[in-house]
Amino acid sequence: MSATDNTVFGGRLKEARLRAGLSQKSLGIAAGLDPFVASTRINRYELGVHKVDYPFACRLAAELSVPTAYFFAEDDDLAELILLYGQASKRARTRLLAAAREI
Repeated sequence: MSATDNTVFGGRLKEARLRAGLSQKSLGIAAGLDPFVASTRINRYELGVHKVDYPFACRLAAELSVPTAYFFAEDDDLAELILLYGQASKRARTRLLAAAREI
């Protein structure tokens, strides 16, 4: 990931964390970080200072109930579609895919 990728990831991580109503520390602890460093580490990810490895990004996504791909989408509209798809029921996903294929 480049610095820009880190910034995109960090912004999406912060949005998802705030939407979930979690502090940086509580998210970090829930994702398996040591409580002593949890807040600082999540803060550094959100600011784009540190790069997140993919397995840990998956753990963060699971804790925040978002698809991992949401963090990495470069386009805001695509990120929103990924998020909506991830939150949709199986039936809604099928309809969404069918509608997308018709476009």
